[in-house]
Amino acid sequence: MSAFDRRDLGLLLLRLGAGGVLAAHGTQKLFGWFGGHGLHGTGQFMESVGYRPGKASAAAAGLAETGGGTLLALGLATPAAGAAAAGAMAGASAVHAPNGFFNQGGGYEYAATLGLAATGLAIAGPGRLSLDHALRHVVDRGWMVPTALAATAAVTALVVGARNRRLDRPEKEEGAAGFDGQEALFGE
Repeated sequence: MSAFDRRDLGLLLLRLGAGGVLAAHGTQKLFGWFGGHGLHGTGQFMESVGYRPGKASAAAAGLAETGGGTLLALGLATPAAGAAAAGAMAGASAVHAPNGFFNQGGGYEYAATLGLAATGLAIAGPGRLSLDHALRHVVDRGWMVPTALAATAAVTALVVGARNRRLDRPEKEEGAAGFDGQEALFGE
């Protein structure tokens, strides 16, 4: 194992751990696996916390978590995978933020930790024990890291911002103004 060092082994363990948890978490949303509620149940929850349309939001979050997590675990397209997973976890953190930090009380600790791990892997790279390395980094170029993270940050800000505006608007005002929960991501 002289071609690999402790850093490569550490990155592999981080990728397998964070990526595996993210992928499992996403399959709960998409397929109802591991005690999840699938697209229908998760869609209803997403709608109730301001992400509309709920089912499409559940699908987007589930795909980002499942796809991003799987790709992180494999060490493939690491910048995009990490950015996608981080974006999904930022959205989850926004939902849990009113409950404080600790997961025990429903806080954002878990989502933030997974999001930061995904971001860290996107920035650090997958290491030599990865498909990106085996494929000579064809989908893991240096310019992809800032591009993927910037695009994810922009989309996350728009989606979470639209959610927050919906939650700030009283239901009476929402109905009176003719909003049906499908309005554009941009505010008035």
